[in-house]
Amino acid sequence: MEKSIRQEGEAGMPTRHSAAPELAAYLRERFGLPQTDLRRYSPLTLAFIGDDVYDLIVRTILVERGNAPVNRLNGQARHLVSAVAQSHMMETLEPLLTAEEAAVYKRGKNAKSATVSKNAPRTDYRTATGLEALCGYLYLAGRTERLTDLLEAGLAAAGELTERNGEKT
Repeated sequence: MEKSIRQEGEAGMPTRHSAAPELAAYLRERFGLPQTDLRRYSPLTLAFIGDDVYDLIVRTILVERGNAPVNRLNGQARHLVSAVAQSHMMETLEPLLTAEEAAVYKRGKNAKSATVSKNAPRTDYRTATGLEALCGYLYLAGRTERLTDLLEAGLAAAGELTERNGEKT
């Protein structure tokens, strides 16, 4: 495992790290977690972690655009992580998926969840669960670049990558 290199910017504040390991692999090594065959995980388990991975990526994009009031950032994040927004994103992403990714997505989409969305149609909720399962799968597999490529395509198609702190650029 490569060590991350601390770089310092103005006033000794840390800047970006280079040579950073994949987070899931780093956590497995750091905490002595076993490498598991991801095909054995239930799609809802993959969606459980994928939901937060997707949320973290969206929030990172929003924060990295520049400092903004937290209530504005939270509103933008809520919009992007909603089941409806995720469902619309899958319209763009589905044709881009490999056979393996499509199978993970479909397992997530077809999984029988004990919970239901209060704010979205059932079909959107299930489609969003499929996207979250895919996000969890790619994250745990250490395929962060593929995950971000897909999410970038989905966010770009939705026009979300052109906004800066709530204003179109």
